[in-house]
Amino acid sequence: MATQPAPYLLLFRDSTPEIYRDLSAEQRQRMLTQWNQWYNELEATGCVRYGHPLEPEGRMVSISPGRLVTDEPLVEAHRAIGGYFFLMVADLLEATAIARRCPSLSYGMHVEVRPVADCCHLGATSRPESTPSKAANNAR
Repeated sequence: MATQPAPYLLLFRDSTPEIYRDLSAEQRQRMLTQWNQWYNELEATGCVRYGHPLEPEGRMVSISPGRLVTDEPLVEAHRAIGGYFFLMVADLLEATAIARRCPSLSYGMHVEVRPVADCCHLGATSRPESTPSKAANNAR
């Protein structure tokens, strides 16, 4: 019996433009070609659904005292997420094998492999008796 594909994210960390700063134009082109080839191969097999790079700048929203929205750096550069791939694969082992083929690993990039949850963990941990009953929903 075949396993149903499950969703996973590859999160590319430490992928700020600075890690490519010292590459020559030829090296940059070669790296871009390797990335495109890797993505196109994954797309051809049907396991990658989409992926996008992220801009280094953005905003952080929180409820820290007196500061709801900031334009400060999102996180330390070595922890910043620079992009992602959304995969549909058999399991964590397959997603990890795909991540190990990332062309930028040799330049210090880290690829985080994460399963996508079926639902919010908050909803998954609520007890059935805490949800409104069918009768209560029908009365509304």
